[in-house]
Amino acid sequence: MIRFLLAAALLQAPWAFAAQSYESVPPGEAEATAEITALIKDTVAKDQKETGSAHRDVHAKAHGCVRAQFRVNEKLPPELRQGIFQEGRVYRSWIRYSNGAGRAAKDSKYDVRGMAIKLLGVPGPKLAGDEKATQDFLLINGQAFFVRDAADYVEFSKAAAAGKPFSFFVHGFNPFRWRFHELRIAFALLRKKAENPLDIRYWSLTPYLLGEAGPVKYSARPCAAASVEKPDKNKPDFLREAMSARLKNGGACFEFLVQLRTDPSHEPVEDPTVRWNEKASPFRPVATIDIPAQRFESPEQQKFCEDLSMNPWHAAPEHRPLGGINRVRKVVYETISKFRHDLNGAPRSEPTGDETFAQ
Repeated sequence: MIRFLLAAALLQAPWAFAAQSYESVPPGEAEATAEITALIKDTVAKDQKETGSAHRDVHAKAHGCVRAQFRVNEKLPPELRQGIFQEGRVYRSWIRYSNGAGRAAKDSKYDVRGMAIKLLGVPGPKLAGDEKATQDFLLINGQAFFVRDAADYVEFSKAAAAGKPFSFFVHGFNPFRWRFHELRIAFALLRKKAENPLDIRYWSLTPYLLGEAGPVKYSARPCAAASVEKPDKNKPDFLREAMSARLKNGGACFEFLVQLRTDPSHEPVEDPTVRWNEKASPFRPVATIDIPAQRFESPEQQKFCEDLSMNPWHAAPEHRPLGGINRVRKVVYETISKFRHDLNGAPRSEPTGDETFAQ
């Protein structure tokens, strides 16, 4: 009875209707999503056979998971005071920094860098059923994605599974069918330099609902200038070492920002290859992420980091993920997380912030 009443209340919430008005689901998306999921499951199973452990199909290599506090700003205008962004709220958090590839490699290799934030102790109902009190924000160091929709994601997944990801962009002999726009985005992402994950700005790529304010994108921007210390890039894990050196004796911080959509004709919800114009729709601060001095390198904590499930659908209804790529992620992330944990014999558990690790 309680669940029925809760579901009914959610259906009456204004953001439940708003999400439908912003999205347009193309024919065949469900079938494409099922095909993507099957391809990724095959990739993860192959990884488990070859390495003895099933890893994430993307962002497999973590630099580390660190504790943080997510502090919502004291003064916010009404349009930003939505969902979890209630003035003065403080959430304990875990943040996972990572490389983007599906296999661990030297940090000197060109790659995307990720920042996945998990807020803890978040009250209220959630959109994904496997965690009850978390809110996740998944960000990378780029402003656009190189896959438009589920249909294109199928083609990219097939190319990646065959070990020929470049063929997704340049396929066949007809250049009019080549994906030059997406190729430029991919090259821009891969060629970004990184010397310390704590010095990089990150973006959400895909849009999300912000309650009654409508679609938004997120970003996390370092509070301070980059460190003057340069890492030894000959070391395979220099990004982890750079993080460790910074946090050994001092902390780091990020501003958490929201970009409200102001021009729907040029800021689409269904096409994440289009970067929203920051001059027309500037990012605005809503919170500060404080990362205190700490140690995070112990094998026990690294195992905890590996077992974490990060999912944009770990979210309050007011922050519902929007667009086709996010709809694909809902199925893929939930399925692959369970599949990966089952292969590894590792039960899934929801973090609380009370975890302790010997260092």
